[in-house]
Amino acid sequence: MFSKSESIQFRKLFWTSFGKSFPRKWVLYNTQIKDFSFKFVANQKQAMVCLDIESYDKVKNQLLFEQLLELKNILIKEYLPEAIFDDNYLLENGKIIHRIYVKHQQKFNIHDKNTWQSAYHFFNETMHQFELFYDDFEDFIKQVIF
Repeated sequence: MFSKSESIQFRKLFWTSFGKSFPRKWVLYNTQIKDFSFKFVANQKQAMVCLDIESYDKVKNQLLFEQLLELKNILIKEYLPEAIFDDNYLLENGKIIHRIYVKHQQKFNIHDKNTWQSAYHFFNETMHQFELFYDDFEDFIKQVIF
């Protein structure tokens, strides 16, 4: 078990090392759709790459998620075969959001440096595919709310 300060240091080192290993600018929050963002998740249990829809406007959330469901077969066949669509994903803070995500299939723990390298490669490859998908279908996705 690690103290809170040790855990913070592990997280800081993990993300700093990832940025140095794969230096590039990711789309993440720059989707130009409020509360529609790509995220890297790394904790003691798992590593994931996610597309989160988490506006307080429930109608907007549902419209965006349904628009992505229209593209589900394409996303899975051409970009991310492991993608999981969850319209009721429960965050640790208790908030329920719409999330499309891919889990890292190998053992991962942010406190175990031996698991980091495979997670870095997973993050890089998976986020790249998510971004390609978004670049190809951005206009289609946005048309439902703009």
